[in-house]
Amino acid sequence: MVSPNRSSPMHRLLLLLTCLPLCLAIFAFILQWRGDGDLDDPTGRWPGHHSAGFPGMENSSPSSDTVSVKVSSSPVSAHSRSSDCAEILGGSSKPSFPYYRGWKFGFEPDPKPKICITTSTSAGLEQILPWLFYHKVMGVVQFLLFVEGKAAKPQVSAILESIPGVKVIYRTRDLEEKQARSRIWNETWLAGFFYKPCNYELFVKQSLNMEMAIVMAREAGMEWIIHLDTDELLHPAGAAEYSLRRLLADTPSDVDMVVFPNYESSIEKDDIKDPFSEVSMFKKNYDHLPKETYFGLYKEATRDNPNYFLTYGNGKSAARIQDNLRPNGAHRWHNYMKSPKEIKLEEAAVLHYTYTKFSDLTSRRDRCGCKPTKDDVQRCFMLEFDRAAFIIASTATEEEMKNWYNDHVVWNDKQSNLKLLRKGILTRIYAPMSIIQGLRESGVFASAIEDGQPRLKQKLASGGNKTESPISNSTGSFLQNSSARRVLEVNELMHSAVPPLSPPGFGSRIPVIA
Repeated sequence: MVSPNRSSPMHRLLLLLTCLPLCLAIFAFILQWRGDGDLDDPTGRWPGHHSAGFPGMENSSPSSDTVSVKVSSSPVSAHSRSSDCAEILGGSSKPSFPYYRGWKFGFEPDPKPKICITTSTSAGLEQILPWLFYHKVMGVVQFLLFVEGKAAKPQVSAILESIPGVKVIYRTRDLEEKQARSRIWNETWLAGFFYKPCNYELFVKQSLNMEMAIVMAREAGMEWIIHLDTDELLHPAGAAEYSLRRLLADTPSDVDMVVFPNYESSIEKDDIKDPFSEVSMFKKNYDHLPKETYFGLYKEATRDNPNYFLTYGNGKSAARIQDNLRPNGAHRWHNYMKSPKEIKLEEAAVLHYTYTKFSDLTSRRDRCGCKPTKDDVQRCFMLEFDRAAFIIASTATEEEMKNWYNDHVVWNDKQSNLKLLRKGILTRIYAPMSIIQGLRESGVFASAIEDGQPRLKQKLASGGNKTESPISNSTGSFLQNSSARRVLEVNELMHSAVPPLSPPGFGSRIPVIA
């Protein structure tokens, strides 16, 4: 009987397959054991002395690893201790990015393209700081903040002014006099909104601020400008690096404007404190849905509310800064000398966090002096849901308001939610939530507040914002002084400004403001 040949190819193959996994395991163990030895680990390099700090942290001291926000040492901190701001913006005070080590956000010395965001806001730090630093992560390099109310108070404005890339513009008499001389008053495209209260007045004010922002952004060398409210976050889906800068860099050079369809927040509880960190479910825009899906599930998606979305459905847009650029209302841009080329993005969106907090009912009510009657709210608000919410907030008890809010705003039917998620009407988006939570836990917001303390002390020592001479929030005299206006000029290129519009509904045309 012949003994088997132990050196046959089959046996050699079996020996190789046995030894190879063992060798790989030993090699992996050696690599792990060596740790920070000769191997170059990019996650270990950040945020060490070889790397630059996060944008907005350039003013932090070199010993920022030991920075802490002293709750009792300043008016801002003392105020924050008794408010939601401290809870929302709290966390580690170390200006590091533990969840983003090694990520390349593209903050090179001369970023291209240079993007500017402008807004008109009266919000506090608990809303503005997450909104602002999130968009820094997206690649925005300049922020033009037209502030009023809480945002104009020294405890807020001093912090904002200390952040690199942020310019704060106060609503002063000088500003209003400049805007009263704007050519907009002598043209027809915004005339349908003049001399009306509440939302109409805000719409005009935003448009005039946008007109000034174009000049400021151009002087600063910006290439794109976007008007965004502080309850909106851009969601650059479809970009290779989840980057607004990459998204706009890839836009064809002949495109003048880029439209971001909006997705509306769909909250799942009635006690939200920090919408950006607690909301992950959104209702998709009509533009991103098949028509048969949108209309087939319209009733379930609307839930007895007046329209598919609670508020507007026509998104926001980015404009390439060029000659003769002008606003076209808060949602769009236009050009005095040509019909601009506009494209609508197929994946990217603007996330609108509307009515996400129960207190939004009363805060919106308190900003408007209209009577809670059906006729008067028609004068004050452009959208049907805003009218209904204003009447409820003005006439109902706290318990009645809570019940109405749960019935009309909160998505608390899990089975219905699951069905609409499967059909694509609703969608989960976690990236903004993760980024903002990472910013908070890394201490970026706390460090921004700390860095603003010297400027705050300086403001308070000089009597607050006396140098800016802010006036009241109302711009009644500014908007109602029609006697000095010239006859409106007619221009065939001046299409009417695009108001906030509801998405398409059954058997009705989208309303147009006359």
